[in-house]
Amino acid sequence: MAAQQLKSGESSSKVLEQLRGKHVLITGTTGFLGKVVLEKLIRAVPDIGGIHLLIRGNKRHPDARGRFLDEIATSSVFERLRHDDNEAFETFVEERVHCVTGEVTEPMFGLSPSQFRQLANGIDAIINSAASVNFREELDKALAINTRCLDNVAELARQNSNLSVLQVSTCYVNGMNAGQVTESVIKPAGEPLPRNPEGYYEIDELVRLLEDKIADVRSRYSGKMLEKKLVDLGIREANRYGWSDTYTFTKWLGEQLLMKALSGRSLTIVRPSIIESALEEPAPGWIEGVKVADAIILAYAREKVTLFPGKRSGVIDVIPVDLVANAIILSLAEALSEPAGQRIYQCCSGSSNPISLGEFIDHLMVEAKTSYAEYDQLFYRQPSKPFVAVNRKLFDAVVGGVRVPLSITGRVLKMLGHSRELKALKNLDTTRSLATIFGFYTAPNYIFRNDELLSLSSRMGDVDRVLFPVDARQIDWSVYLRKIHLAGLNRYALKERKLYSLRSVKARKKAA
Repeated sequence: MAAQQLKSGESSSKVLEQLRGKHVLITGTTGFLGKVVLEKLIRAVPDIGGIHLLIRGNKRHPDARGRFLDEIATSSVFERLRHDDNEAFETFVEERVHCVTGEVTEPMFGLSPSQFRQLANGIDAIINSAASVNFREELDKALAINTRCLDNVAELARQNSNLSVLQVSTCYVNGMNAGQVTESVIKPAGEPLPRNPEGYYEIDELVRLLEDKIADVRSRYSGKMLEKKLVDLGIREANRYGWSDTYTFTKWLGEQLLMKALSGRSLTIVRPSIIESALEEPAPGWIEGVKVADAIILAYAREKVTLFPGKRSGVIDVIPVDLVANAIILSLAEALSEPAGQRIYQCCSGSSNPISLGEFIDHLMVEAKTSYAEYDQLFYRQPSKPFVAVNRKLFDAVVGGVRVPLSITGRVLKMLGHSRELKALKNLDTTRSLATIFGFYTAPNYIFRNDELLSLSSRMGDVDRVLFPVDARQIDWSVYLRKIHLAGLNRYALKERKLYSLRSVKARKKAA
């Protein structure tokens, strides 16, 4: 029905209408999500006025254009575009992709005042997807890129009062709060912070306090010890205010900074949950690198981990990257058509199409048992042990070397298929490391809701529901996890990256 509407012209796309002729600045296109957003805009919004990319130069490519052509335009994310019409893709890139050499954490992105003003006046919207997604980042670095750099975004909006700002955040700004998580401002679960009557939390004093603590650590340590102390400081302060890690803490701070700085102006915050490989676009399973859940999958596939802290009945909220990109583009179109006001949307699956951690693990183990040979880069052989999720207290007791009743220890080791404790603890360091980083995400006490996003999709109409689907209810978890996601990991995250590196080496040799 909807496909017929697209062909017959019975209905039009509100998204395409709103983005026609518009100029959009995107940060973070060297990252996974940023590439998918860029690809979808090029492929699905051919009448967009221009796409401006803020890219940091590096030693090999001091200018943004050179880095874009070498590191982004060559990505497998564009294989579909190149296959369908390579000449049209090359023409679009040449004429309508504009690269700006800059650094998100530098004042005015490292541009001169006149360059910054020209950038601000030349765009209609900004999608800020730049972030440090390292859960255990040094606090100064996380604060710079996830919080402080948003001063630059706010300054763009001050210099162009008609600018629509879209900030990519994360559902996990929820921190340690439990229960139903709505698309609203999140209250800290730890030490209280003052709340402004407009709804956001006042963070200026807190950020100054954090910077003072960073300065104190810097004055007393150096080298690797300084890095460790800054990581520890980030985790400690995050925990104090109600977050499990530095990433989610500093992303929450960024939300508050923008809500205050852009009070009365256009601001949309899009919060994805755990972003994984594409459901359909640009290709089923497309992914770049190893994401949150994949680190655990890979460790299991290589038989590094068989025991993990988690709640089998808990909902693990995973969302394919193409649904997130669509949510960003949908909400961007809304912001351009109705610029007043601030909106929050969550792109997630937990409330509409939940999958439990136990089901997630079971799908993985069944596929590993029956079809491991199909994933030659992922499984070197069929895993011989089951993957078991246990409660945190029991996990800590077993891997921590704490004395526990022999009956409990024996039962756990039997579940793992081990007859001797030495074998069970063979890959203890890997298990501990993954549990430290990801343990919070596998024992959830919350359900993310996305009622507002689904309402937005409904308002946009049938054509945009086809062009820019965001509803997680279309996901068949068995098919997605077993046949799409594992195949994508095998093809793109593991094998494809090696092929691309070989090509680049050959190209450099040929050039020399």
